[in-house]
Amino acid sequence: MKRVENLCCNAVLLSLALMVCTGALAQSAVAGLIEQQHCMFCHTTEGADLAPSFPKIAQRYRTSPGASVMLEKKLLAGGKPHWGDITMPEADPVPPLSSDDAHVLIQWVLHQ
Repeated sequence: MKRVENLCCNAVLLSLALMVCTGALAQSAVAGLIEQQHCMFCHTTEGADLAPSFPKIAQRYRTSPGASVMLEKKLLAGGKPHWGDITMPEADPVPPLSSDDAHVLIQWVLHQ
């Protein structure tokens, strides 16, 4: 009986460790995309710089229907200023930003 309890405890601990690792890998992937696309040249994780901070973007769009798709398109194609005077540049061509990567980035932003 004690052996079964130990196995169960080990299974739970392993599951928790895997969840933490998966979250860390996901954060690492997002950090890589943010660096690759030079997002931090204009945006920040805190106060405003040249462009709104990620939390401000999340606050504005988190509950807006269709915001994710609109922001993904803006991320891929760029666009005219709609929040201040700075134009959103299109995604860097090398390496190209896929639609899936744009989705990952926008979901991360909306959860800030």
